[in-house]
Amino acid sequence: MTGWRPGTAPPAGPAAPGVRVVLDVRPIQGPERAPLTAIYLESLLDALDADPVADESYAFFVGADREDPTARWPNLHVVGRRLLPPTRMLRSGALTVDPLLLRGASVGAGWHAEAAGASGSVYHAAAGSLPIASRIPVVAALLDLAPWSMPEAYQRGTAARFGQRLRARILKDAAIVLVPSQAARDETRRVLRIRRDRLRVVPLAARPAFRPAAVPDGDDDRRRLGLDGRRYAVYAGRFDARQDLDALLSALAILAAEPGPAGVDAADWPPRVCLVGASPDDRAEISRAALREGVTASIVYAPGLSDERLAGLVAGARVALQPARSEATGLAAMEAIAAGVPVIASAVGTLPEVVGAAGILVEPGDPGRLAAAIRTAWSDAGPYPALATAARERGAAGRTWADVAHETRAAWADAARPAPLL
Repeated sequence: MTGWRPGTAPPAGPAAPGVRVVLDVRPIQGPERAPLTAIYLESLLDALDADPVADESYAFFVGADREDPTARWPNLHVVGRRLLPPTRMLRSGALTVDPLLLRGASVGAGWHAEAAGASGSVYHAAAGSLPIASRIPVVAALLDLAPWSMPEAYQRGTAARFGQRLRARILKDAAIVLVPSQAARDETRRVLRIRRDRLRVVPLAARPAFRPAAVPDGDDDRRRLGLDGRRYAVYAGRFDARQDLDALLSALAILAAEPGPAGVDAADWPPRVCLVGASPDDRAEISRAALREGVTASIVYAPGLSDERLAGLVAGARVALQPARSEATGLAAMEAIAAGVPVIASAVGTLPEVVGAAGILVEPGDPGRLAAAIRTAWSDAGPYPALATAARERGAAGRTWADVAHETRAAWADAARPAPLL
């Protein structure tokens, strides 16, 4: 039995209905470190659990130092859970240690999967680390391109530079790389030189909680934050080089120095922005940056919220803001639109595909145009009613995580091959 060879595309042919899926769930155990990856994995596993497939089985890698989250998916056939030592304390060094750790663990987890009725094994990678020289096919969900498109921010130290170059090499050897948009596919080819036949576009979807009817779920939070009955924007961002926070704060400073649009109540001007999804460290850094721009009164910080409460807060917003310098998934914009809220976003990465007619796109690094777009959204005149209508219509016709799960399973079936003999 030869198994799959790294660096080769999976051969075409009929596939069995299910595969053995090897999956590292440590990002779910520590969502504060990689919140997007945690959302992706939880949402995907929820959808897979809601629609189990015959002969499909899972081997989970779980961090030994935290509670195992995998019992929440009772319909998935779990053949094993392997405890891995914590590597997050190594920071950039984990990018080098994890691939070696995951290589041995993945081969053992996929061994003889076909004897249990599966067509073979596949390693589904969503976290930052991938197994090096894996002896079973790797299907990698690439959710972030900033480490390679912005090397000046993410490859500063020797360990980070080596780790990201190692990840790039492993991605080139993956059987299939899942990317969330056509723009992400094109950028992946440009910065990583991955062949077109290895790339497959599988867009993400808004979490089920995000819907126009979610507005009442946010009433209590709006009252606590002083936003009840007020116009406000939401900004789902962190103090991160991927975000164009400088442009946002400068735009708010421009607006604070101007009179409000006609018909806008004085209590609603200058615009207030509710920051969601930021860690305590993020909030501290953003507060210092806002103080330098003189716009501390324009920023409201929401605490950590459940999906339902967060969706309610987003659904009650006037507009969602996503100023960015690099954005591969567009998930925050997608979820705002699913809740019927128009989006003002930078014209980078996946955002133009996600936003479409349901918002306003501006060039990154241009606070003047960003301020003009926010001012437009604050006025009841002009294009805002049409934007809100487009957001509701686009949100109602959106994808679901069942779609994502179906397309991911198709990739697994195409890639899975019997694991080699140990």
